[in-house]
Amino acid sequence: MNIKAKYLGYELQSPFVLSASPISQDIDKLVKLSDLGIGAIVLHSLFEEQLIDEELELEYHLTHGTESFSEAQSFFPNYDDYRMAPEEYLELIQKAKQRTNVPIIGSLNGTSIGGWIDYAIKMEEAGADAIELNIYNIPTDFGLHADEIEDAYVHIFQQVKSKLHIPVAAKLSPYFTNFANFAKRLDYVGANSLVLFNRFYQPDINVDTLEVEPKVTLSNSSDNRIALRWIAIMKGRINLDLAATGGILTAKDAIKMLLAGANVTMMFAAFARNGLDYMKTLIADLHQWMEEKEYSSVEEFIGVMSQKNVPNPSAYERAQYMKALNEYKLNF
Repeated sequence: MNIKAKYLGYELQSPFVLSASPISQDIDKLVKLSDLGIGAIVLHSLFEEQLIDEELELEYHLTHGTESFSEAQSFFPNYDDYRMAPEEYLELIQKAKQRTNVPIIGSLNGTSIGGWIDYAIKMEEAGADAIELNIYNIPTDFGLHADEIEDAYVHIFQQVKSKLHIPVAAKLSPYFTNFANFAKRLDYVGANSLVLFNRFYQPDINVDTLEVEPKVTLSNSSDNRIALRWIAIMKGRINLDLAATGGILTAKDAIKMLLAGANVTMMFAAFARNGLDYMKTLIADLHQWMEEKEYSSVEEFIGVMSQKNVPNPSAYERAQYMKALNEYKLNF
């Protein structure tokens, strides 16, 4: 039984991919996942703020004693306390390539071109097999139009893509006026894959201390339905790979995404909850389902439940919203 998958031009040993997460900061964990059958590894994100922080630190040392103000550095958090510095990140890519047998995908997270192009090139030179561009922006300017935001995103992607020889994936949120059109624009400028969808950090309020606090919660299976819908809608309509992420905790979750049209499924919460050996369970469960359904390879069933292939295409559209509400039964 063949569970190999194809993504970004590479043949993967399975359709399960480690999503950008703290796991990738431990090279031994990456080696173990590689040995257990993970298809590819997306390293944790290198943030735009880290690049800015590094530039400020360099400027401080070059201009110390002149009219520069070292206090300017305090505007940026000390990312080295909990994340790798940019140079250490490049070393991680090299080590991961040396010690694993799977594609290694670097991740850049930010909102502007900035130092992205330079570091994308450095990631490629360090041995990264691909780059995942995570454009994370929360627009708060009431005068900023939606088309301006989308134009900026497309420009950033186009500039980074034009400087690289390796595949580039775009990790996106679902919050666009017309997501289908935006996906098509990224396809047009050369995106190799869309990673759907990014789960934004959501703040919380502590009612005791009256402070805004960061809240990072692990995903649940119910979180994957937006990605499932859009992957099913776009499969066969755009010319790039599709990766599902967010809320994929079991082999069943992954199978749903593959049936909808995803090339691969990206996971972190499943390992955070169950440990790295859970990889064995994922593969065993996938094998069992394929045997029951008489599929000899993963490629055979990718997209068989996409919108283009199901008998009722409206199942992924507004008509089913009304049906779901009408069929819902109260139990009190």
